[in-house]
Amino acid sequence: MKRIIILLLPIFLLLAFLSSCGKKAPIAWTPGNPLDKDEVMIGVIHVSYAESGYSYAHDYGVQVAQRELGLSEEQIIRRFDINDTDHIMVEAVMREIIAQGANIIIATSWGYMDVCEKLSEIYPNVIFAHASGYKSNETNFTNYFGRIYHARYLSGVAAGIHTKTNKIGYVAAQDKSNSEVTGGINAFAMGVYSVNPNAEINVIVTHSWFDPSGERSAALRLIALGCDIITQHSDTSYPQEEAEKAGVWGIGYNTDMRREAPNAVLTSVIWTWEVYYISLIKSIIEGNFNTEPIFWGLKEGLVDITPLHPNLSTQAMEDAVQEARQRILDGFNIFEGQLLTNTGEIVGRQGEAFTDEEITGGINWYYRNVVEVR
Repeated sequence: MKRIIILLLPIFLLLAFLSSCGKKAPIAWTPGNPLDKDEVMIGVIHVSYAESGYSYAHDYGVQVAQRELGLSEEQIIRRFDINDTDHIMVEAVMREIIAQGANIIIATSWGYMDVCEKLSEIYPNVIFAHASGYKSNETNFTNYFGRIYHARYLSGVAAGIHTKTNKIGYVAAQDKSNSEVTGGINAFAMGVYSVNPNAEINVIVTHSWFDPSGERSAALRLIALGCDIITQHSDTSYPQEEAEKAGVWGIGYNTDMRREAPNAVLTSVIWTWEVYYISLIKSIIEGNFNTEPIFWGLKEGLVDITPLHPNLSTQAMEDAVQEARQRILDGFNIFEGQLLTNTGEIVGRQGEAFTDEEITGGINWYYRNVVEVR
């Protein structure tokens, strides 16, 4: 037996050598130094499958960056349906990807943040970029997100003009404790109020970023309450599909949901993640990557809305949305001055805009025209 093993060993070594021919082993990234484009190896972790919605938008952004920068398919490692509440699983997946040679980890969901923080200390030669969080370090861990409330406000303007019942439904992933979701609801509500003070925004919370059945159920409840427009901060297209089935209208999120509900969707609030991914990867290749958090908006092209539905929009709606867009590009903060909440309290300071920190971490109230549906 020993003799057989000894005789076979050179064959195994030869096969290993031949299989590695033409392949360059990935090298470690080092802070402050460029990383050759051919040495880039990116691991991307998604919270759901990328058929539509949130994960699809991120995956599409990576695909665009891949094409723009000339990266091969072998340089991208994709992992889908990684539950961001299961930190043991998340860590195992990240470690596995790093073991495969990844020197960049793109973690696209909120719940991946603490694992990124932990592993960034263990793997100082791997860059960790985390979406929607607030943690970072000074060498290899950064976070990125955007002023999605810019696009929410624009979609609110369209909804406020289009509604006939003055009841608009909002399927929300999280409650008032989450500033990202709550800020989006408020920006949408303020957009509605700017053109239609009589309309109310009815909110149902699913308490989950990705809950197909819960999102569908929430949409159906809102439609039963008389809402004639259904919008959402949730991952699936089911709210839009239910809107179309019921003969009402919708405003999608993350991607253009006219694909799933072509006759109902007025517009969709979208992320164009490729804007960030191209910038991130280029900075690593060129050697000028830094961990300063990214928080871009309409001006930088990270967020927007899709063109208004040609058969559902009017010139008045087009003009109002364009006017609101220009105001934001000219510096309108949306969250500025004193604002009235739905409980009658005043938040904000006269003549002052909310800071980014307040917008991303301090909005735990609803605007005056928001109704919480229990």
